[in-house]
Amino acid sequence: MDLNIPTLIENTLYFLALINPPSKILLLASRQPKFTTKEIISLSLRSNITAWCILIVLTAIGNFLLVGIFRVQIYSLSVAGGIVLFIVGLKAVSKGKFFEESEAHKLADLSIVPLAAPLIAGPGTMAAAISYASIHGPVITSVCLTLAILVNTICMLLSQPIGNILERSSATGPLIRITGLIVAAVAMQMIFNGAGTWIRSIL
Repeated sequence: MDLNIPTLIENTLYFLALINPPSKILLLASRQPKFTTKEIISLSLRSNITAWCILIVLTAIGNFLLVGIFRVQIYSLSVAGGIVLFIVGLKAVSKGKFFEESEAHKLADLSIVPLAAPLIAGPGTMAAAISYASIHGPVITSVCLTLAILVNTICMLLSQPIGNILERSSATGPLIRITGLIVAAVAMQMIFNGAGTWIRSIL
């Protein structure tokens, strides 16, 4: 187990790239009417705490929990999460927003799906947490995940002022569609990776 600073920084950035904070900022900033400061705080804390719990549990007992109890392989998780994520990205591309106004008031629901999973604790992050723990141990994996989630929480809490800056420059709409396209592409890659792994497992 190596807890030196360069290792922590390198691996925290790795998990942070998988979590992708900019997509969460644009997701929260896209809602019309805008979320209140209280709602932003609630969504940010609920979703990140939930995602952190999911990832820490998977770090500790991921292989046993998924394969041993639920008989779920990582490739199945990747395909299912990719489908959910693709729907989210497609909505952003076609409508220029991540949330429907009719569903935007369901803060408790939104904090779990799609924010906590699959947008924060997505299949890629889950798989990375499980595989990384098996190589480097659960302690350093948990520390890096915690730091990455903390940075993502701060970014989400700042989504309102960042969204206001983007709105003044008329950049919110195009950026949401671009981010939605990227999210959809990531989702398709998750599906392809999961399907590819499944095909290789039966050959």
